[in-house]
Parts: sequence; C-alpha cells; structure tokens
Amino acid sequence: MPGEHGSAGGAERSALRGDCANCFGLCCVALPFAASAGFAVDKEAGRPCHNLRPDFGCGIHARLRDEGFPGCTVYDCFGAGQKVAQATYGGRDWRRAPSTAREMFDVFPVMRQLQELLVYLDDALGRERTRPLHPRLRAAYDTVDRLTRARPAELLALDVPAQRGEVNALLLRASELVRSGAGGARTPGSRRASVKDRRGADLIGARLAGTDLSGADLRGAYLIAADLRGADLTRADFIGADLRDADLSGADLTGCIFLTQPQVESAKGDARTVLPPARTRPAHWAG
Repeated sequence: MPGEHGSAGGAERSALRGDCANCFGLCCVALPFAASAGFAVDKEAGRPCHNLRPDFGCGIHARLRDEGFPGCTVYDCFGAGQKVAQATYGGRDWRRAPSTAREMFDVFPVMRQLQELLVYLDDALGRERTRPLHPRLRAAYDTVDRLTRARPAELLALDVPAQRGEVNALLLRASELVRSGAGGARTPGSRRASVKDRRGADLIGARLAGTDLSGADLRGAYLIAADLRGADLTRADFIGADLRDADLSGADLTGCIFLTQPQVESAKGDARTVLPPARTRPAHWAG
C-alpha cells in the first residue's frame, strides 16, 4: 500500500528492487542473450548461464564487466525475481522441483513487467505536482500489486499490453503535470507540440552537451552514446529511453521522472552529475 506521502514506504520500495539472495537466479536462466557488447556468449531462454553457481549466485559477480558481461550489471528485475521465487512458488526452486521450471521461467518476465509498472506508479505518487492524480494512481498501484500476487496460471493468462496501456494513460498525465512549467515543456492539455518533444527520437550519438532539455519528453528516445555533458535534464521524462553509453557528466537530472536505476547504470557520468535522490551513483562512473 502506498505510504502516507503517496509513494510506497521504505520497506515496500525495497521490494521494487532486485534481491538476488532471495531469488533462484531467474534472470540468469529464464532470459536469453546474444554475444554482443553486453554479453560474452550466446544463451538460450531457459538455459542456465554457465556462470550460475549451485547456490544461484553468480560465479563472476565481482568481475562481470571485465569478463564481458556488462549487460548483467545494468539489469534489474524490479523485485520480480524474489516475488516469483518466494511468493508465487513459495520458496520451491526449479532445481529441486524441475516440474515447475518451464512455468516459472514463463511467469518471470510477466512479473517483471508488472513490477516495472509499480516502479513508475510509485515514482508518480511521490510527486507533489501529481497530487490531483493521487487517488487514481493509488488505485492503479493497488490493482497492479494485486495482480503480482496471482497464481501462475492467472499471470500467464494476463493481457499485459492491455494492463500497461491502462497504466500508461495515467503515467502520461503524471508526466505532463511534472514537466509543466519546466522550460519549454508542454502545458497539460495543450495540443501544440513542444520544441522539447523528443519522444521516440533517434538521438544516437547526438551532440547535446550543455543543451537545455528541462521538462523534455524523452520517452522511448534513443540516446545511445549521446553527448549530454552539462545538459539541463531537470524534470525530463525518461520512461523507456535508451541511455546506453550516454555521457551524463556534469548533467543535472534533478526532479526528472521515470528514470530507473538500470538506465543510470547503462550510462556514463561523473561526480558532477546530479541524480535524483532515489537513484544511486554507479561504481563504474568517473570520480
């Protein structure tokens, strides 16, 4: 249940982050990956990564980047792993109960999408500017939270795109309220496109150093390797934006909305980068 100030309380917010100690290495088994800049080898869905230990820990956790697995360091299940392991399956792991393996691996990505929605709803609920939407946001949060506690068959039958669509309508409105008044951000309800509407834009490698992007709509934007050094990104919307190798050195992300820790981990930055309080400065960033 969201806390007294709207967003989830501390204990519940921690449940929206991956807790590998209470998982069965689900992301290391259920998900596929291909040999690339992010992964050193190919792996099919449902096949355990060769680095997965018998206790479900990672054998190279402290050396993932050095061993060619930076993709693992920027991944977060948003708490789906431990919820599937401990709640949905009551602590029965797929090794000791192999009959559950295939179903568990199929349930995991569904749960992750639901947990991701909870992360976004929690972010929106924590904003003063979204107060007019709080009743609807709280109701949506409770609905999605109840879905995460459903049985495996119910989770697999869930129309996830439809659920995302319903929540997204609220998140769009919340974004407009947060961004309104910030630089060139669009006023809620306005039909005129903002000059800072970069939704879904191809900004791969773009030179945006020092650019005023306060209140910008960067939803789904491709910012791979973009130069955002010293950019003003205050109150920008980052939902779904691809920030892999984007340079955020000296950038100001104060008050930005829907920025996740995996996005931060995938980018570059330094000690001058201003992050929102809920986000942690990655260890691999420059000092």
